[in-house]
Amino acid sequence: MVPKKEISMVPHMGKWKKSQAYADYMGFILTLNESVKGKKLTCDYKVSETAEKLVDLLATLDRWIDETPPVDQPSRFGNKAYRTWYGKLDQEAEALVSAVIPADKHAAAAEIAVYLKESVGNSTRIDYGTGHEAAFAAFLCCLCKVGALKVEDQLAIVFKVFARYLSVMRKLQRTYRMEPAGSQGVWGLDDFQFLPFIWGSSQLVDHPTMEPRHFLDEKVVNEHHSDYMFLDCIKFINEMKTGPFAEHSNQLWNISAVPLWSKVNQGLIRMYKAECLEKFPVIQHFKFGSLLSIEPVKP
Repeated sequence: MVPKKEISMVPHMGKWKKSQAYADYMGFILTLNESVKGKKLTCDYKVSETAEKLVDLLATLDRWIDETPPVDQPSRFGNKAYRTWYGKLDQEAEALVSAVIPADKHAAAAEIAVYLKESVGNSTRIDYGTGHEAAFAAFLCCLCKVGALKVEDQLAIVFKVFARYLSVMRKLQRTYRMEPAGSQGVWGLDDFQFLPFIWGSSQLVDHPTMEPRHFLDEKVVNEHHSDYMFLDCIKFINEMKTGPFAEHSNQLWNISAVPLWSKVNQGLIRMYKAECLEKFPVIQHFKFGSLLSIEPVKP
């Protein structure tokens, strides 16, 4: 089934929260949250053939950025070369997905490819935000549902595949000067991402020495960012923003005062539901098919 939008008005939001898609999506996020708890990005984990193929797919998207340099244009933001880059993905997405999934599952390629195309930003507005990030998580969730990714792939999904996705998205954001989609500016957690803060804070639960207050210390961040996704996100913010941290990233600055990483993690999950998954401007773009269904959860 080719996924389509189902939430076109604010009153439809209840349908989304009661849907099988919401239960499956949230279950997927929380399962991964548990699996990465207390583990470093550099720890040993199994990398299956499918996980390797997903990394190759993302490397292809990365290479296309190099082959599609920004064009000269009057406006600083939203470089139109992004549309050329996106056009390649639009054409190739189904073939890229077919190369990742087992041969007996090729019928699902068209449905799953929709989520891949939705996960890299909007080609009309040349923007990117947490709704696009959610589409990538939905893409991975669908790959689990068709059996291409398995339970033992959980660490590789976050540490290898999602980490690579993140690096490609940052390159897109920088190269084409993408606008933050529906950003709450200084009041949002981050201009572009949310999930790496959730999973990244889970990695730091019960850390023997590092407390939330330490991520304000650039020395700590630079020393440990390759082990912890949360610190890697902070490093990226420090590189992209100028001025006092408390001003450009007020929410994160507030979070640094929370004493325990487990509390940070729980708080971010609540915030993600409220600020992303329960916001109409984000969910109106979400697409539903047979794998992520708008049908209500079976009682």
